Amino acid sequence: MKQVKITVLRRQLYADLIERYLTEPPEECICDFFVEGDSFLYTGGAEMPPGFCPWAWIDIYRTVSALSCGATYTPWQRNEGASVVCCTDGIRPVSFLLEAVEPA
Repeated sequence: MKQVKITVLRRQLYADLIERYLTEPPEECICDFFVEGDSFLYTGGAEMPPGFCPWAWIDIYRTVSALSCGATYTPWQRNEGASVVCCTDGIRPVSFLLEAVEPA
């Protein structure tokens, strides 16, 4: 099994969707759980890395698990053993780079 490095690429905010669909704007409009550039390491066992958002973990775990078992997403992704995914928050999504790495 490989480990998977998880890097926060981007935090987005869709203000137009907040205005159009939410009854009240959330107190924190952009995800404050992560900072761009944060990185985490999945070491196996279906355990969420310490300090990771539980909601985002549920969203990305399927791809993390697949990469740890050797899956590839080429030709859709440019790099072998890597994938860009995001959490499913439709108002303020966070994009992650997942990269399979050999255990240290």
